[in-house]
Amino acid sequence: MAEEFIPLSDLSKSPFRKRDESESSSLATLSREDDLEQIDLSIGGMTCSSCVARVEGSLNKFPGASATVNFATESAHVLVPRGTKVKALIERVESVGYQATLRKDENESFSRSRALGIRTLLAAFFAIPAIVLSMTMSLHEPVDSFIHQILDQFKLLHPTYSAHGWLVIGLTTPIVLFIAWPIHRAGFRNLLHPTMDTLVSLGSLSAFGWSIYANSTGAGDIYAEVAAGVLFFIILGRYFESRAKHRAGSALAGLLAMGAKEVTILRGNEEVIAPIENLQVGHHFVLRPGDRVPADGIVVSGKGSIDNSHITGESIPVEVGAGSEVVSGAINLTTRLVVEAQRVGRDSELSRITQMVLTAQSEKAPVQQMADRISAVFVPIVVTASLATFIVWYGFDFGTLQQAVTAAVSLLVIACPCALGLATPVALLVASGSGARKGIVLRKVRAIEIASSIDTVIFDKTGTLTTGKMTVQKTVMSSHNFPLGEVLAASYAISKASNHPVATAIARYSLATLGSEGIDTQGGKLSPKKLVDFTESAGAGLAARLSIRSSDSRTNDLPVLLGSPSSIAKATLSLPREISVAVDEARMRGNSISILAIDGASILAFEVGDSLRSDAKETIQSLDKKRIQTWLISGDSHEAVSTIASTVGIDPSRTIAEATPEAKISKIKVLKAEGHRVLMIGDGVNDAAALAEADLSMAMGTGTDTAIATADITLVRPELGAAKDALNLSARTLRTIRGNLGWAFIYNVIGIPIAALGLLNPMIAGAAMATSSLFVVMNSLRLRRVLN
Repeated sequence: MAEEFIPLSDLSKSPFRKRDESESSSLATLSREDDLEQIDLSIGGMTCSSCVARVEGSLNKFPGASATVNFATESAHVLVPRGTKVKALIERVESVGYQATLRKDENESFSRSRALGIRTLLAAFFAIPAIVLSMTMSLHEPVDSFIHQILDQFKLLHPTYSAHGWLVIGLTTPIVLFIAWPIHRAGFRNLLHPTMDTLVSLGSLSAFGWSIYANSTGAGDIYAEVAAGVLFFIILGRYFESRAKHRAGSALAGLLAMGAKEVTILRGNEEVIAPIENLQVGHHFVLRPGDRVPADGIVVSGKGSIDNSHITGESIPVEVGAGSEVVSGAINLTTRLVVEAQRVGRDSELSRITQMVLTAQSEKAPVQQMADRISAVFVPIVVTASLATFIVWYGFDFGTLQQAVTAAVSLLVIACPCALGLATPVALLVASGSGARKGIVLRKVRAIEIASSIDTVIFDKTGTLTTGKMTVQKTVMSSHNFPLGEVLAASYAISKASNHPVATAIARYSLATLGSEGIDTQGGKLSPKKLVDFTESAGAGLAARLSIRSSDSRTNDLPVLLGSPSSIAKATLSLPREISVAVDEARMRGNSISILAIDGASILAFEVGDSLRSDAKETIQSLDKKRIQTWLISGDSHEAVSTIASTVGIDPSRTIAEATPEAKISKIKVLKAEGHRVLMIGDGVNDAAALAEADLSMAMGTGTDTAIATADITLVRPELGAAKDALNLSARTLRTIRGNLGWAFIYNVIGIPIAALGLLNPMIAGAAMATSSLFVVMNSLRLRRVLN
C-alpha cells in the first residue's frame, strides 16, 4: 500500500540521530584538522613494548607526524601533513628493523598467521628430539655407540668429546640459524636500542656458542638444548599468543565483518545486484530473509522482523514496517522488505561505530604510557644486569665459566618484557570489542581509569532521560466526510514537506498507519498526493491545496492546514469539542499538539511528545544503590524537569531547570571543587561544553556529532542502562589491566634474582617467560564475559 502511494525521498533529512548540518558526517574527519590526514600501517616484527617504543619513536621523528602504535593490533596510526607519501613512512619503520605495509583492511590484524604455525611445527620437529636426548641420561651411551658405528663404517674421525652432544648441536642448528632468524635479525638491528628480540637472540646464541666451545674442548656441559628449548618456547608462546590475540579481537573483528559487500538495488521493477559502493542516498534496495542491511534507511514497503542485536545487544527481534528505521549490519529475519537508503558508506551507523572503536585502539591510557616508559629503559637495564652477572660469577671466582654463562643466559631470557607490553593493549582490545557489540563505544581509553572513581552523575533531559525523538502519542478524530485513508494520506503529504520535528513525527505516523492498516478507498489503492501552493509559517503551521476524495467518491482540490490549535482556530469556524479536550489534555502533559483541517473543518488532532526511556527509572535506582549521586540539569521548563525527576526518582533538590550551557559548566565546576568525580551524560550541541568539562563524559548515540566527538564514551545502544554497563566494563577493565601489570612486574622481580643467583635453568626461564605472556592474554579474555 505505502510503497505505491508515496515515495520517501523527501524524508532523507529525517535523522536516526540529530545532526548538525555544518558538521562532518564522518567521525574520522572530525578527528583531523584540514591540513592533516591519518595513515594506518600494519607493523610486523614487534614482540614487546620496547618494540612499540622503537617504532613509535621512529615515526614521531618524521616531520609533522604524530604516531601511536598498538602492540595488540600490530598497527600504527599516524597523523601526517596531507600529501605525505606512505612509502616514506614505511621506509622509516623498516630503517629500525620492522616491517610495515599500508593497512587497507581492518580485519587483517586479526587474521591468523599460517607462517607462524609452520615455523612452530618446524621448531618442535628439531627442538623436542634435542631436549629429550640431552635430558635423558640413559640414551647417551647407546646413542654415542650408534654414532661411532656409523662413523666407523664411513671411516670418519670420531668427535673430540661427546658424540650425542654433537647430535644435539646438529639438531639445534636449524632452529638457531634458520627458524629463529627473524628474531636474530630484529635483535641485532636494535642492538643499540635493545628489545625483547635482543634478549632472546643474545641468550640463545650465547648458549649455542658455549655448547660448541664446550663440546670441542671438554670445558663443561653443553647447553645446546637450552638454545633449542628457549627458542622453541618463545616461538610456541608467540603462536599461542597470536591465537589468543585473535580471540581477544574477535568481537571487534565480528563488528568489522558485519558490513555487507553487495546490495540488491531496486530500479523500477528490476532488481540489480551491485557492489555496496554503488549504493547511494535515495536508492531503494531489497532485503530478503537472511540479508544484512547494507545501509541505514527507512522501510518503504513490507513488514517483518529485524535482528538489531549488533546495536542494542538484545537478541529479541524488532518488528518493522513502512516508515520504520533500519540500521546497517542488522539482519532481516522474515519477509521481503524494500528500504530507502538514508546514510551509506562511512556515514552509516555501523561504520560510525567501527571508526570510533578503531580510533580508541590508537590511543593509550595513562597506565599504558607508564608501562611503555618503564619498558623503554627496562631492556637496556636487563642487558647490563646480564653482563654484570657474568662478570661477577666468572671474574670474581664465584663459579665456573659454565655457571657464569648459565646465570647470564637465564637472566636474559626470564626478563623479557613481553607480558608487560601485552598487559594493557590486549585488555583494551577485548573491552572495546565486547563493549561495541553491546552498544558501548570506549572512544577515549582514559575513561577506564576515571570510571571507577565516579560518585556523581549529571543527566540531561531531552535525548538522555527521554528518547529525544518526537512521536505521535495520541490521535483524536472528529466526525467528517472523508475516508480515513484520504485523511491520513493528506496528513502525510503535507507533513512530509516540512523538516520540523513535529511534522516529521506526524509524517512517520501517517505512513506507518497506512502501511499497517492497509487502508484503501472503495477497494482501490491510494494515489500520491500532489501539493499545490504549499506554504510554511513559523510558529503557525503548514498550508497547501490537495486533491482529496470524499465519501461520495467525488474528488476536489481542497485547502489543507496542519498547525497549532491557535492558528487552526483562526482559520476555521470552531474546534470540535473532542479536539478541544485533546488540546487541553496534551498541554497538561507538556506535549505539543497539531491539528489537521480540511476545507475549513478540524478533523484530526495529533498529540506529539518526547517519551521517557523505558529503563530510565531502573538506571537511576541502580546508581543510587551504588551510592552514586544523580542530578538532572536541563534547559527545559521547571514543570517538565520536575515531572521527569519525580518519575525517575531524582531528588528535587538535585535538579536545575532552564539551564544554559554556561550553567551546566558552572555546576560541574562546583561539584568538582567539592571533591566529586563527575560523569556528564548528554546528547546535544548545548551539552558539548559540559561533556568536555566533566571528569568523564558519555554521549547518547542518538545525539549530535558534536556531543559524540566530545564524549569519552558513546552509548550507541538506545537504552540508558548502557551507561551503567559502561561504568561496570570500565571498572573491570581497569582491574584487569592492574592485575596484568602486577603479574608482569612480580614475575620479573622474582625471576631476575633467581636467575642471577644461578638457580634457574635457561630452558625453564624460556618456558616461564612464554607462559607469563599467555597468562596476561588469557586473563584479559575474561573481560568478554562482563556484559554477557
